[in-house]
Amino acid sequence: MRKILTISLLAIGALATYAKDIKELVVTTTPQMSCQNCENKIKGNLRFEKGIKKIETDLEKQLVTITYDADKTDESKIEEAFGKLNYQVRKIEECDDATSCKPAGSCCERKQSTCQSDTIACTKSNGCTKSNGCTKSKK
Repeated sequence: MRKILTISLLAIGALATYAKDIKELVVTTTPQMSCQNCENKIKGNLRFEKGIKKIETDLEKQLVTITYDADKTDESKIEEAFGKLNYQVRKIEECDDATSCKPAGSCCERKQSTCQSDTIACTKSNGCTKSNGCTKSKK
């Protein structure tokens, strides 16, 4: 009887482990990360936030990828954590491995007519160029 109870408890514990709601958030920061120290500052401080499982930074693409447990934290709390480090973040909605990622609401996602009049959004920092409308730049 003890063996059955022990096995049952272990099985329930294993199922609870797999029931976590793990999500991924990809953001770009303002100001941009300019060196390894910036990456280390972000990684070193965010790892203490509740629910964050993994933090990856890409200095070249200016991206921070955060894997977190949605049962313990959410995107707004992660954004607040960046605020404590004096960074603002912008969520990346769509990534294409062949080119760079598109920030949410960037000129790459807007119609060309909107983009042509939007000189602030069409910058190199969000992966767009403003020649002949707004197109995705290739690196």
